[in-house]
This record gives sequence, C-alpha cells and structure tokens, in this order.
Amino acid sequence: MKKKITVITLATIIAATGTAFGSGYRIPEQSMNSVALSGAYVANTQGADTSYFNPANMGWLADGWHSEANLGYIHLTSIDYADNDTPAKNGSSKKEDFLLPQLHLVSPAFGNFRFGLSVTYPAGLSKRWEAAFPKSSAEDFTLKTYEFNPTVSYKISDRIAIGGGARIIHSTGKVKSTAVDPIPGTVSLLIRDMKGDTTEYGYNLALTIKPVTNLTLAATYRSKVDLDEEGDATLLAMSPAGGGTVIGTYSGGASVSVPVPAVLTFGAAYTFDRTTVELTYDKTYWNAYEQLDFNYTGALTDPFNILTPAFDTPRARNWTNSEAYRIGVTHQFNEQWTMMAAFAIDKNPVPDNTLAFELPDSDAKIYSIGARYQYNDKLLVGLAYLYDDKESRTVTNSSVDGTFDNAAAHLVSANLQYRF
Repeated sequence: MKKKITVITLATIIAATGTAFGSGYRIPEQSMNSVALSGAYVANTQGADTSYFNPANMGWLADGWHSEANLGYIHLTSIDYADNDTPAKNGSSKKEDFLLPQLHLVSPAFGNFRFGLSVTYPAGLSKRWEAAFPKSSAEDFTLKTYEFNPTVSYKISDRIAIGGGARIIHSTGKVKSTAVDPIPGTVSLLIRDMKGDTTEYGYNLALTIKPVTNLTLAATYRSKVDLDEEGDATLLAMSPAGGGTVIGTYSGGASVSVPVPAVLTFGAAYTFDRTTVELTYDKTYWNAYEQLDFNYTGALTDPFNILTPAFDTPRARNWTNSEAYRIGVTHQFNEQWTMMAAFAIDKNPVPDNTLAFELPDSDAKIYSIGARYQYNDKLLVGLAYLYDDKESRTVTNSSVDGTFDNAAAHLVSANLQYRF
C-alpha cells in the first residue's frame, strides 16, 4: 500500500496524540465500566470487557455468552500556550471530538477454558495548532490505533485463574506541518505532509488469585508493540528568491519505528456486603521511547544542505516510565441499580528537555462516575463520565520557552451488555 510519511515522523504523530487520557499517548479506558472507575478495573471486572482488562477473570463469569457494545465520546479542550519571550509566539490548539466504538465478547465455558475477543483503541487521538509558531512543528498530527485482542482463560481452581491473548494492532496516521521563514534569507518555507499505516503484534497475560472470601488480587501485563511504519516521504524546502524557489525536495521511501509501550498492572479488590473497593497501580514502560529516527531509501540532497538536518537527524525523546494510582468504588443499591465512582493520579513520562507542541503532556488528576441498570436477567445498560484534568506546565528547552495551560479531556461512555 502506498503511503506518505512527512518530515517529522510517525513517531512524532504518535507523541502528539495522547493528551486525552493516560500518560503519553496511551488510552487505558476501553469500556463503560473502566471509564466509570477511572481505570481501577482489573481485579473486580464484571462483564464481557473482562476479556480485555483481565482475561483470567473470564472463568468466574456466569456461564453462557457475554457480549458488550460500548460507544465512547471524547472531547479534548483547547490547550493554551503563552511564550515567555514574545506574545507573537502564543497560540492555542484546536478542540477535538471523537467517537470510539468498542466491542467485547466472552464465550461459554469449555471445561475450565473460556475464550474472549475485544476490539479497542489503545492509543492515539489528535493535536492540531493554527498559530504560526506551534504550527511550524505540529499543524496536524493524528494517529488512530485499532487493537484486536483474542484471549483465553484457564480456571486452575476456585481461587486461581490465568489468562492471556494476542495483541493485533493496526495503526493509521497523518501529519502535516508548515514552517514559514524558518531560516531568514535562506529558507522561506518548509512543508511536510504524510499518511501511513502498519499492523503489528504483541501479547497480554493475566493472573487472578482469591486468597480469602471477598478479596481478589490480580496482575496483568500488556507487551510492548513496536509500530514499524514504512512508506513514502515527501519533503519540500523553498527559498525567498523570486517569491519562492524550490531548493530541496524528496519523494521516496521512508521508515520509522515507535513503541506502544508495555504496561504492568496490579489490582486488589475487597467487597464489603454490597460495596466493592478496588485499588489499582499501573506502570507504563515509556523508557522504550528513546528517539525519533527516520530512515530513507534515497539520499536527501540539496544545494544548501537543508533537508538532512531538518528531516534526517535523530531527535532524542528519552521518555521515562510513568505510574498511575487509582481507586474505584462500586456499590450495588439493589438488583437493578449499581453505581460507580473513582479517582486517579496519572503521572506523565515526558521530560522537560524534550517536551514540545507535539505532546505538551503533564501530570493529571482524573475523576469519574457511572451507573449500570440491569433491565432483566439478560440485558444491562450503563452510562459513565470521566474528567481528565491536566496540570499547567512551564518548560524551557531548545524548542519551547513558555507555559501550557487549560489542557483537559471529557469522556462519556454508554454501553449495552447482553447475555445469551
């Protein structure tokens, strides 16, 4: 398949897309239940989405088929940037809105085995800037990932179960940037424009132990998946002479590799009569994201040697591993109504010296609430809301000298669960 990969890299696209949830560009919330519980949803999984969040727990679901369809709506607020040097560099990103459908399915028991399938969106979204200074590096960065996650569980005993599955991630991305007068008197315009895709593979593992009545302990691991993007790059540099003379172009093959990082999660849930409290800790291994490095099948040559330093110089990222701490409460009022609420603290992985407009990430506090209604013994419906509040962040480095403010995300998730 033909693709166009621009100047900066698909890696930068991915880095630009994650200001909705989770550290970096990870999106942990992949069902109504997980939204309502701010991701504190590993030990006490309740429906078909168990196949994604903890496949080991599939063995404890009631027998029969469990299906679940979710529809998530995400709204990203506009991020404001105030430069410390000159107001002319100030700007705001565009607001973003997305619809994300998710599907989960769990089979009946086959002896001690059960099988599941989830279709989710583990990373991505978008960041776009219109002001001249931010636009020079992040005019339009968009990434979509689609994960197909077939799983299996084995119930070793009434107290121990294991599970696992395959991660099949298909990603599509585009990036566009326009730098006006980046080198006064020599280069008047640098343009980049790209579309690309790839399909890559990984795995996930799960373990659940119920050491005593009402206590559930769980651990899950999702492996790193490297997105090895390949395609065709189109680069353009123009000079001021004659109102715009082409001084450098490239159109040919290009490639880059970037990670969807590994995630290790521990959860503990305890039930007090009708109320269950879950504490969850997860660690995202962002140290895999060390640099952006494009490789081209042809040489980047031009009279002023503009293309190589602009587009073919490895760029350090040096992200660090990040941690999140989550607490969720589920209370069953009666046979029909169940309420959920949660809070989380989510640390970001981006160091000050490499933060830029592609992903002005910061630490976040997350608040959520939700409800489920059991219509009958087969049909359940639910609705949840999550607010992700990013802290203001002031950074001074080679790319940025200013403050990012007002970053936030709103997520509404509705679902329908059906047993048959």
